Amino acid sequence: MASKITPRREDYSRWYLDVIREAELAENAPVRGCMVIKPYGYSLWEAVQAGLDRRFKATGHVNAYFPLFIPKSFLEREKEHVEGFSPELAVVTIGGGEELAEPLVVRPTSETIIGYMYSQWVQSYRDLPILINQWANVVRWEMRTRPFLRTLEFLWQEGHTAHATAEEALAETIQMLEVYADFAINDAAIPVIKGKKSEREKFAGAVESYTIEAMMGNGWALQSGTSHFLGQNFAKAFDIKFLDQNNEMQYAWTTSWGLSTRIIGAIIMTHGDDQGLRLPPVMAPIQAVIVPIYKKDEERAAVMAFARNVEAQLKAAGIRVRLDDREELTPGFKFNDWEMRGVPVRVEIGPKDVANHAVVLARRDSSREIEAAGGPKAKLFGVPADGAAAAVQDLLREIQANLLAQATAFRDANTHTGIRSYDEFKEVLESKGGFLRVHWAGSSEDEDLIKAETKATIRCYPLDTPEGEGVCFYTGQRTSRVAIFARAY
Repeated sequence: MASKITPRREDYSRWYLDVIREAELAENAPVRGCMVIKPYGYSLWEAVQAGLDRRFKATGHVNAYFPLFIPKSFLEREKEHVEGFSPELAVVTIGGGEELAEPLVVRPTSETIIGYMYSQWVQSYRDLPILINQWANVVRWEMRTRPFLRTLEFLWQEGHTAHATAEEALAETIQMLEVYADFAINDAAIPVIKGKKSEREKFAGAVESYTIEAMMGNGWALQSGTSHFLGQNFAKAFDIKFLDQNNEMQYAWTTSWGLSTRIIGAIIMTHGDDQGLRLPPVMAPIQAVIVPIYKKDEERAAVMAFARNVEAQLKAAGIRVRLDDREELTPGFKFNDWEMRGVPVRVEIGPKDVANHAVVLARRDSSREIEAAGGPKAKLFGVPADGAAAAVQDLLREIQANLLAQATAFRDANTHTGIRSYDEFKEVLESKGGFLRVHWAGSSEDEDLIKAETKATIRCYPLDTPEGEGVCFYTGQRTSRVAIFARAY
């Protein structure tokens, strides 16, 4: 099974597509640029939904749903917004066999239609804040697509809030950025960097855009979630006004924030290895798989009965467990199959284990090579069966922490600082890749030139900048602003 996956060093893009195919996460749809998310892949999305929805509700947000079709005139009310999305729009001009009086845009994002609805709902300061999220699909007519990372249609959540003051709206924007970072770090085990987008990279129609940026296994960046302070741009475009406490009419201040199925791509590329997926236990659809091992028919009954008892114990402890009782497959095939699918813990049970009333635990985040290099033991032998559930729970916690630690170490090892000139910038980018963390005093035009020459963009201005003041590598000017440049998906 693992032999069907191209090694990452040989062709990283092919490796990514191979893992998606072999792990049965998704496959191409008949419509160009669209994908069918298969049950194993969708269960990862369900884990994303559960982790985020819990956090949204804990911060006072509620779910609602808004239409897929948006009058084209709505997008044209906010000039910067329509200019930003025009190349990506899918437009319906015929319905029921007749030409529509007004074309309808298939939802690329919902600021406009939600802004219209908020204008109907808001009259007084007592109607604010509005804190709504929706789980939905969106369509953006992308020319170059890749499963999960960039497709014509994708799944996401989009939060839209309206507030009485700029301060409250900005606090909401940062709060939701923190929510995304908390989810990425603690559920997906991805060590993201929180930052602010440059003028060139911000969301069309926003005053300020904030992002969580992650480093993939090839050193490229992936924007993994964004939160936007929209100021009063959409409130003015859609007449979201209210009477304040002084009985004066004011425009509301709005935000929007979203995270999509591309986070599944981030999980694949942050943690995956040449054997396939390595899933963080919090996200894994199956946290532990039990593989029974026997050669003779007389061994089968005892091993299977023992394995079912262990399965029941793990289920009772709340562990998502699967007993692989497929008769036609060898244990070796099963080992490779579940390793490729990224199951965090494998429980091996053979006749000797039954006799010793014990099990063997193998962890997906390690290997013989990692163990030989001083990493965690790949296998634990002789684990008492009566304590199997507790042992697996402990191991799941260790694996979750270890995947985050491994990803953090990789990111830090591939983040380059101390770059003093543009020539050095280009040399480091070509020879080492990764994140280039530099002082930056350049203009948007300078940013465009660097992108054209190197394909590297400003991923963000990180919110955490212990560097203090320094010299911009490009302009030679002193500045306290720090930027992270990288090539990105």
